[in-house]
Amino acid sequence: MINKKYNISLLYVEDDELTREGLSSILSYHIDELYFASNGEEGYELYKSKKPDLVLSDIKMPKLDGIAMSKKIKQYDPLARIILLTAFNESEYLLESIKLNIDAYITKPVNIEELFDNIQKIAEIVELKKEKNKINNLLDEYKKTVDLSSIVSKTNPKGIITFVNEQFENISGYKKEELLGKSHNIVRHEDTPAEVFKEMWHTIRVEKKPWYGKIKNKKKDGGSYYVKTVINPILDEDGNILEFIAVRSDITELEETKLKLEDAYKVTAEKYTHASSLSRLYEDAFDKSSIIIRVTNDMKIKYVNDMFCELTGYSKEELIGESYWTIKHPKTQKNLLEKAFISAKEDGIWKGQLKGITKDKKDIHYISTIVSIKDINNNLIEYLGIRLDITKVIALHEELEETQREIIYTMGEIGETRSKETGFHVKRVAEYSKLLALKYGLSESESETLRLASPMHDIGKVGIPDSILNKPGKLTVEEYDKMKEHTQIGYELLKNSTRDILKASAIVAYEHHEKWDGSGYPRGLSGENIHIFGRITAICDVFDALAHERPYKKAWELDRIIALFKEERAKHFDPTLIDLFLENIDDFLEIKNAYEGRF
Repeated sequence: MINKKYNISLLYVEDDELTREGLSSILSYHIDELYFASNGEEGYELYKSKKPDLVLSDIKMPKLDGIAMSKKIKQYDPLARIILLTAFNESEYLLESIKLNIDAYITKPVNIEELFDNIQKIAEIVELKKEKNKINNLLDEYKKTVDLSSIVSKTNPKGIITFVNEQFENISGYKKEELLGKSHNIVRHEDTPAEVFKEMWHTIRVEKKPWYGKIKNKKKDGGSYYVKTVINPILDEDGNILEFIAVRSDITELEETKLKLEDAYKVTAEKYTHASSLSRLYEDAFDKSSIIIRVTNDMKIKYVNDMFCELTGYSKEELIGESYWTIKHPKTQKNLLEKAFISAKEDGIWKGQLKGITKDKKDIHYISTIVSIKDINNNLIEYLGIRLDITKVIALHEELEETQREIIYTMGEIGETRSKETGFHVKRVAEYSKLLALKYGLSESESETLRLASPMHDIGKVGIPDSILNKPGKLTVEEYDKMKEHTQIGYELLKNSTRDILKASAIVAYEHHEKWDGSGYPRGLSGENIHIFGRITAICDVFDALAHERPYKKAWELDRIIALFKEERAKHFDPTLIDLFLENIDDFLEIKNAYEGRF
């Protein structure tokens, strides 16, 4: 039962009035803003004027069909999100839809559950994008606030001033024109020891770390002021310093008051109470707005706040006094967490992404900041942990990755189905490919990428006529040349993707018919000039094809296949890979048998 309201705008384009009214009556209950068009031309104009979050369109329409309208919309707005509705027999539009990066391709009659599953995924992405824009706007406001409330300057790597804000001008008494192009020595006060600046430059130039400190500066009129300063080196991707940004807060009044108090050798009870009260207010505000855990230096939980308990499902009584390691995720190595705490102890702070577990054994993901709290003698008192829950973001990311994997398998099965083969051919080739990749020495990550990419090796067959694909007899020279085009078609279909798996799929589609001796196609590559993904998939594809019946042949016996592989070693196939395959033939047969007889 679909009962959710989506906070998105949707443009529905359908030329058939009855169909449009029927589906619109359902959409109107679940979509916040709904627009209608009766043809592609009207739909394109509405898109430009309304800027909807999602377009839902039929393909066959007068004036401008759904594909043509989608092209125009994508040219106008490359980030537009589109779902196309089509009759089952309109497979000729599939390639065009993939090239256009259409979000979903749903056949008629429309399955409402399937439609709303796709709408929900897109709605979640749209809402995340809106939230991201909101955060970016908020960051801009924070930046403006800092600029208004703080004293900001920028210098080049040589320490020459390139920017000052109005607050800098106000406190120093200099105009911007008097400061730009000058060294910060222009405001240097003789009371500030040279050692301070020596330490500062060593920290920001040599260690390339932020410097924190208090500095006494001189005004243009000879007066003085104190600033609490943070100077941060801005680095490029190669670690070279681009510039320094300094943010200061005026503590002149505080420092002058401190000096007076030091002269008097006492702090009044009233001022102490005021400071203590402010401290408690800040602590209370921090506690109520963050997920907090405090851990002793012997790794016992000292304190958790209410938000921590809400996240994990534990009560304070269940956690306080217990070892910190009791709430560690079972799959997180203890030594990795120990390194994080050691880093916090040595550097003062550690920040990174961690995985946790709730009381009822559900995974949680969070950004963790660990701060070491030390006394005036630099002895560690405790660790303060501040967490940001990102579980929903991780879950959405994993769901998107799973969707991508399902699409790849489905597309791979489309190519095989057109040549009357079972979808389990692509699954077997996928599993063979990963096993052989691991035997060859590729990493788990590379091997998994190949497993996910290899189902697309014959996707280019969608562009080959059925009369050639399913011909029971031998192909003519012209037919064979046409058949060979499927490698180029598959590559053209996938080559422009920015996704790692689809980029790997493009390589597999393009090179799985190349041969070690250079006699393959489409480019006649040889030896290690053929990508390792193509060399592995070639062996796995041929093995499975020979081991199973095809329209033009019966299945081969294992001895005959092995004999062929030995004969084609260093001719058709990479000799090292063939040796690995034959040495581990029982493992490949186990995969083959696991998927045998399944459709």
